[in-house]
Amino acid sequence: MSIALVTHPDYVKHQTGPGHPERPERMRAISAAVEASGLQEHLAQITPEPVDADVLERVHHRSYIDRVKNLAVEGGGHLDPDTVVSALSFDVARLAAGGALRAVSSVMEEHRAAFAVVRPPGHHARPSQGMGFCLFNNVAVAAAEARERYGLRRISIVDWDVHHGNGTQEMFYRDRSVLYMSTHQEYWYPGTGSIDEHGEGEGEGFTLNIPLPAGTGDEGYRLVFEEIVLPVLDAFAPQLLLISAGYDAHADDPLGGMVLTRAGFRRLAELLVTSAGRHEARLAAVLEGGYHLAHLGRSVVATLEAFTGGTALNGETDEPHSELPYQQVATRVRAIRSAARNYWNI
Repeated sequence: MSIALVTHPDYVKHQTGPGHPERPERMRAISAAVEASGLQEHLAQITPEPVDADVLERVHHRSYIDRVKNLAVEGGGHLDPDTVVSALSFDVARLAAGGALRAVSSVMEEHRAAFAVVRPPGHHARPSQGMGFCLFNNVAVAAAEARERYGLRRISIVDWDVHHGNGTQEMFYRDRSVLYMSTHQEYWYPGTGSIDEHGEGEGEGFTLNIPLPAGTGDEGYRLVFEEIVLPVLDAFAPQLLLISAGYDAHADDPLGGMVLTRAGFRRLAELLVTSAGRHEARLAAVLEGGYHLAHLGRSVVATLEAFTGGTALNGETDEPHSELPYQQVATRVRAIRSAARNYWNI
């Protein structure tokens, strides 16, 4: 079976204004990188449809949905200083959520993995508030729809964006059917995602935050995944594994302080492919951040390489970067493993 690449030309119609890092050129950079990669023969190109408001209501309040719609009808405005709604943004944001849904339906019904290349991103969008460039929470909408349509009761979201997905966490904080795990830069926007945020009520233990010091790179992330993320996934045994795939942890991204390379992203994706295979879980990625255009495109291709088992024709690699000493990351890993053992046998 081929890999589904879900995207739509209308994603460029969400306009954020001059100088905004979350810009239409992100889609064009990814499209150009995929076209140059030589992977197309392994990819099934899928065009999604926009979701209706009742689908968004599974994770968002109707009053907030109406607010975004009305702001677009009025010609646009801001939800916060960084989060723009333009005249077409409501329709494009519904289409972005539709892309995440289509990725899930494709892996549930036909393809062995999928990548939804969508914008605007979503993991900061809270039930009643958009923020951090995000209007609707695409991956959360997809998880809720997977539960509703396919009756899944063990869904995991692994978020490797450099920023903590506060919106996704909030939506599932009291929900044991969705395991949310986030690796992110500590003391960074939006200021959430500490180790002691681990869920409440029936969802206690089903949120696992892994804040990492700036300067963590390929080897540090590999250690985190091998020592924490993968063992917890093994204990949870998800039926569906979703990736909030942000690429702003790349060493050259202007909005982060991590030093991952495209090879590092490929390795993380390979580890999750292997984990999904162990549990016969369906696997789908949904684009989040990533604001260095060239490295964004290459890193998405690296993830697709991991999904397809192929190698891109251009053979490009990133320049090596110095990362934090192993012991600094290992100390953090030990602390998080200790906290996670309150809930998971790892």
